[in-house]
Amino acid sequence: MDGKRTWVATFSAVLLILLSHETSALEVPLDPKVLEGLPQPPTITLQSPKDYIFDPRENIVIHCEAKGKPHPGFSWTRNGTHFDVESDSKVLMKPGSGTLVIDISGGKAEAYEGTYQCIVHNEHGTALSNKVVIRQSRSPLWTKERNEVIQVQTGDFLVLHCRPPAGLPPPDIVWMDSNFQRLPLDSRVSQALNGDLYFSNVLPEDSRPDYICYARFPHTQTIQQKQPISVTVLNNSPRGEHRPSFMTPLGATSTKMALRGETLVLECIAEGLPTPNITWQKDGGELPTGRKKFHNFQKMLQIHDVTEADAGDYRCKATNSLGVAQHVIKVTVKAAPFWIGAPRNLILAPNETGILTCRVGGEPKPKINWFVNGVSIDNAPKDRSRKVDDDTVILSHVQSGSSAVYQCNASNEFGYLLANAFVSVLAEPPRVLTPPNRVYQVITNNPALLHCASFGSPIPTITWFKDMQISIKNGDHYVIHENGTLEIHVAQPLNSGKYTCIATNNLGIRENHVYLEVKEPTRILTPPEYKVVQRGMSASFECKVKHDPSLVPTMSWLKDNEELPDDERFVVGEDRLTIKDVTDEDQGTYTCNTNTTLDQDSASAMLTVVGKPDPPTGLELTDQMERSVQLSWTPGDEHNSPTQKFLIQYEDLLHQPGVWLNLTEVEGSITKAQLNLSPYIYYSFRVFAVNQVGYSEPSQPSSQYRTNPAAPDENPTNVQGIGKTAENLVISWTPLTGFQSNGPGLVYKVQWRQKDVDEDWSSESVANVSHFVVSGIPTYVPYEIKVQALNDYGNGPEPEVMIGYSGEDLPLSGPDNVQVIVHNSTLAEVHWEPVPPSSVRGKLLGYKVYYQRERGLHEAEGEAMKEEHTLTFSGNRSDGRLPGLRPYSLYNLSIRALNSKGEGPTSQTKTFETLEGVPGPPSFLNVINPTLDSLTLKWGPPKENNGRLIGYTLTYQPVNTTSVLGPLQTKNFLANETTIILENLNSSMLYEFHLTAKTIKGSGPARVEEAVTVMDTMPPLGPAFGTVNTSISEEGAAISWDYFGRHKNVYVEYMVENSKDDWKKELVNGSHWHMIKGLKPGTSYKVRVVARDPADPTVHSTDEVLVAVPAVLSRQVDIATQGWFIGLMCVIALLILVLLIVCFIKRNKGGKYPVKEKEDAHQDPEIQPMKEDDGTFGEYSDTEDHKPLKGSRTPSNGTVRRDESDDSLVDYGEGGDGQFNEDGSFIGQYSGKKEKDTHEGNESSEAPSPVNAMNSFV
Repeated sequence: MDGKRTWVATFSAVLLILLSHETSALEVPLDPKVLEGLPQPPTITLQSPKDYIFDPRENIVIHCEAKGKPHPGFSWTRNGTHFDVESDSKVLMKPGSGTLVIDISGGKAEAYEGTYQCIVHNEHGTALSNKVVIRQSRSPLWTKERNEVIQVQTGDFLVLHCRPPAGLPPPDIVWMDSNFQRLPLDSRVSQALNGDLYFSNVLPEDSRPDYICYARFPHTQTIQQKQPISVTVLNNSPRGEHRPSFMTPLGATSTKMALRGETLVLECIAEGLPTPNITWQKDGGELPTGRKKFHNFQKMLQIHDVTEADAGDYRCKATNSLGVAQHVIKVTVKAAPFWIGAPRNLILAPNETGILTCRVGGEPKPKINWFVNGVSIDNAPKDRSRKVDDDTVILSHVQSGSSAVYQCNASNEFGYLLANAFVSVLAEPPRVLTPPNRVYQVITNNPALLHCASFGSPIPTITWFKDMQISIKNGDHYVIHENGTLEIHVAQPLNSGKYTCIATNNLGIRENHVYLEVKEPTRILTPPEYKVVQRGMSASFECKVKHDPSLVPTMSWLKDNEELPDDERFVVGEDRLTIKDVTDEDQGTYTCNTNTTLDQDSASAMLTVVGKPDPPTGLELTDQMERSVQLSWTPGDEHNSPTQKFLIQYEDLLHQPGVWLNLTEVEGSITKAQLNLSPYIYYSFRVFAVNQVGYSEPSQPSSQYRTNPAAPDENPTNVQGIGKTAENLVISWTPLTGFQSNGPGLVYKVQWRQKDVDEDWSSESVANVSHFVVSGIPTYVPYEIKVQALNDYGNGPEPEVMIGYSGEDLPLSGPDNVQVIVHNSTLAEVHWEPVPPSSVRGKLLGYKVYYQRERGLHEAEGEAMKEEHTLTFSGNRSDGRLPGLRPYSLYNLSIRALNSKGEGPTSQTKTFETLEGVPGPPSFLNVINPTLDSLTLKWGPPKENNGRLIGYTLTYQPVNTTSVLGPLQTKNFLANETTIILENLNSSMLYEFHLTAKTIKGSGPARVEEAVTVMDTMPPLGPAFGTVNTSISEEGAAISWDYFGRHKNVYVEYMVENSKDDWKKELVNGSHWHMIKGLKPGTSYKVRVVARDPADPTVHSTDEVLVAVPAVLSRQVDIATQGWFIGLMCVIALLILVLLIVCFIKRNKGGKYPVKEKEDAHQDPEIQPMKEDDGTFGEYSDTEDHKPLKGSRTPSNGTVRRDESDDSLVDYGEGGDGQFNEDGSFIGQYSGKKEKDTHEGNESSEAPSPVNAMNSFV
C-alpha cells in the first residue's frame, strides 16, 4: 500500500512538472490590438500599501485600479462587511476605477479608521485587493512631570531618560539645549535607540541646567519637548579610573529577533574610565561584508536586508586600559511570508489542463488558503475539474465558460501575502505579433535573436525556415526558445538572409518573414596614444576606425568621461583630435568613442601636460654662522615633470648690486642647502627649480644676510715677473675681487730680490693696481718675487715665491766654425758652435739659418736669379738640415742667434755646391711635317739641366686607343741635337713618342706626344667621316664607314625609331665595319657612327641612317623578278580594265544624273584637280605625271594615298552600299561628297574602286 502511494505521489509530481512546463508559455499579450477582441477576467493594476497612516489634515485616498474585458466593477468591504460607498456623502469613488477619496475635513477622522478591501469583478471572475489598515497619525503630549536636579560625581556614569509619548508613527528624538543647539555626541556621550542620553563617564563641563529631549512626529510635523533636566557634576568624591561595564543591554546576554529582509539593529553602550572602545564580532562566523554599517561611534551595528544566515550570537566588547567587558546578543531571524513563486495567469484552450502554484516561504511556515472569485475554495461550488493540493491547484480538461480568478493567501504571525491569478479559457487561432519583414542587424560573432512573438489558444507551435527552404532545428548553432524566438549563438556573415517563422495550432496556421543582416564589427585600428606635451604646444590624438561599409559610424571625444570643453582650441577632425595651445587644465584622459547603430568601440589615452616648474617659495635662512648659513625653501608645482635640481644664486649688494651669480646646486629631492659664505659680503639669495622642460622663474630674494670683515683668505693669482726693457722688471698679478677682499682697505705688498744673491727682500705696498715696475736692474737676471694681500683686518696667507726675469737685449755675437756637409743633389747638413750664454742676453730661442742660391754651376755669373731662403732651428742646437736644394748649384750660408728681443750678429758666410742630378723634361716636343711614311720631331733642352747634359733618348711605337700595335724603337741623340726625321713609318698610323734628357746621374722625366702619318688621299681638316653603308642579313645589320680622324674612341650607336630611350653604344676602335646583332624583327632603327676623344671636347658624328629589320628574313629570290608572277599580274590588270570599261558603259546608260552639271555646281576643291581641261569626268591615266618619283616607296599597307588616286564610284553616292534601278542608274541622288561622314556608315576603310585595286598590285 505504501509503495502504491509512493508511485502515485511520484506520478503526480511528474505530471505537475509537465503541466507547469506546458502552460507557463501562454501569457496574455500586451498588444492592445490583440487584447481588444479577447475576454479577460479582472486584474488589479494599482492598490494602496497594507498599512496606511493618514494625516487628519488631508483626505484619505485608497487606491484600487484594475483592467479586464469587459471593464470590471468595484466594491469595498470595511472591517469584513460591505461598505456602502454611496450612502456616505464624504466618500467618493473615482469614475472608472475603485479608488476611494474620503473627505475628513470638518468631521471625526477616527471614524474612518479600519481595515478596507477592494473587490473587482466582471462576468469572467472576481479579484481581491490586499487588506489596507487605515490609521490616523497621532502626536500625544508629554505627561506632566517634575524633574529634580541630578547630582553626579566626576568620573561616574549617567543616564538621562527621555521616555517620549507613544506616537503613530513613533517620533524622532534629538537632545538640545534651551537655545535649540544640538548637544555634541561622541564616544563618551551617546544617544540610545530609545532616545535616552548616556554618559560613559561624567566630566565637570557636563554640568548644565538645560538638557532637553525633543520629539518630532513626522506625519503631523509637530515637535514636543520634555521638561529640562538639570545636571550638576560634583568633584568632592570623584570616581577614579575603572573597568568597563555595560549600561545597555544589561547582563551577560540578551536576545533580539529580526525579520527577514528588514534591518537588524544591535546596540551596546558601556561606561568606564577611560572611555571604553566598542568592537563587534559574530561567534562562529564573520560579519556580513557589504551589508553592515557602524554608527554612534561603533556602539550601534546595523545589518541591512537580513537573511536566515544572519542568525547567531553577536558579541560586543568594551575595552579600556583597565580591562574588557563583553555582552552576547542572541539574534533569531523570523520571516513574514515571501514569494518563491506567485501564481501566474493562465490562458487555456478547451480540454487543456493547467496548474496554479503558490510557492511561499516564511518562518514559521505560512498557511496557504485558496479562494476562487473572492470565495474560499472550500465554500465555492464544487468543480470536478479542479483539485487543490496544498499550494497547487490542478485544473483538468477545462471547458469554455469556466474562466475565474483564483486568490492565494499565505499568512503567518508576521504578515500575509495575497495574489490574484485568473484562468481564462479561450479558443484562438494563431497570431504572429512580431511585425512582418522586420530587419534584424547584428555584429559578427554576436548572438542574434529573431523574434516570433505569437498568440493562440492552444499555444501555437513555432517552426523556423531559412530562405524558405532550410528547416531550422535546435542544435549547436541555433536555439528555438519557448516563446518562439530563434537565437543564433555566434552570428556569421553566412547566416544573413531571409527567415520565416510559422505558428501552428489546431485552429490555424500563420507565417511571418524577417531578415537578418550580419555586419562587420566596428573596431578602432589606430587608438590614441599617451602624450606628454609642454604647455603652449599642440597635442594630437589619432583614432582610425574600421567599420562595416553599410554602417555609418559617428565619432565623439570625451575628456575624463565628460564632453569636451566648449573651447575653439579643441579641433575635432575626421579621425583626429587636436588641442592647440595646451594648458594645465587640458591634462586628463581622452577617449575616442565610435558608435554605429549596432555596436561601438572606444579607446583612451592620457595627456600629460608638462611645463617649467613654478619658482620655489618661502626662502628661510637658519643656522646663521660666521662663514655659513642654511637656506631652505618650499618647492613650487612641478607641472608633471620632476624637479632635477635647484640652482642657488646670490647677489652681493655691497660690491656688485644687481648682479646675480651662481653659488651652488642641489638635487631636486632636497629643499635646503648649507651655504659657505665669505666675509664682508651683503648676501641676498634666490633659488631656481630645474626640470626637463627648463628653468623656473627665480624665487623672491631671501632676506639680506651680512658677514663680518676679516683678513684676506687668499693672495692674488697669476703672479709673474717679465722685463719690458733691458733694465726693468714688471711684476703683475690678477687682483682680488671685492668678494675676495674680505674687508675694507685692500692693498698688495709686492716683494722682490735677485735670485741666488744674498740680499734682503725689497717691498712696496700698492692699491687698486695689478702690476708694479722695478727699474735700474741688470739685463736678464732672475728674481724671486711674491705678492701678498692685506686689508684693515690683517694680512693674507704667506704668498708663494715665483721666479721672474728682468728685460732682455739683442745677442752680442754670432755662431762660430760654420761647416756644411752636402749629402746629395738636394740635401745639405750645416753645423756650428753655439754662442756663449752670456752673449745671448736673454732666453735663447734658437738659430736662424740664411742660405741663398747664387747660380747653377753650368751658368755664368749674373745669368741666374738669386733665391733666398731661411730656416729657424729652435732651442740650443748646433746643427740642422737644409732640404729642397737645387742640384748642381752654388749656395752661400750664414747663421744668427735668436732671443725674444730679436737676432744677433751674423756668423761668417759659408759657400757650398750641390751635386749633379737628373735633368728635367725637354722644354717641348713637336711633331711636324707628317707624310705617308715619315714624321719630323723637334724639341728643346730642359729648363733645368741639374748637371752637365750628355744627350737625349727617344722611344716610339705605333698604338691605338687601347693597345700597342708595334715594337718599341729607341734612338739616342747628342746634347746638341734637337731635331730628327723618322722615316719608313706606316701610313695612316698613330705613333706615341717618349723623349728624355740625361746627365751622368741618368735620364729625367719624359715628354710624351702622339702623331699620325697621313693617308693616301688628303682628308679634310679635322676628324671626318665618309659614306656610311648598311645591309641586313640573318646575323644582323652590317654597318661600314670611312673615317679620317685620329680620335681614340669610335662607337656605333643605334636606337629604335621614335623611341625616347638612350642610344645604345658599341665600341669599334681600329675598324671600319661592324655587325649589330640582336635587333628585333619588324622594327626600324636609327644608326650613327660617333668619334669621341677625352682630350678633345668636339664630338664627330655621321648622319643618322634608318635601318628597317624585316619581320621575316627570307633566303628566296625576289618574287617580283619571277616571270610567272609578272604574267599573273598582267592577266589581273587586264581583267580589271575590262571591268572598268563595263562600269563606264552602265553609268552612261542611266541618263538621270548629269555628272558634269553636278560637278560644276559643287566645285569640290578636292575633285577639281582630278578633271581634265575639258571639264569631263577624270579617267584613270597611266601617264608619266602620275607615276611615283624615283626612289619613293609604296605605303606599307599596300594602298595609294587618297591624293594620289582617282575617286571611286561609291564616293558619289549617299553611301557605300548604293543600289541600281532596273535601267542601271543609281537609286541614290548624287551628293558630290568626297569622303563619308563617320556617323553615316561603318568606320572601315573606303570601298574598293578599280583604281585602288589596280594600284594595290603595282
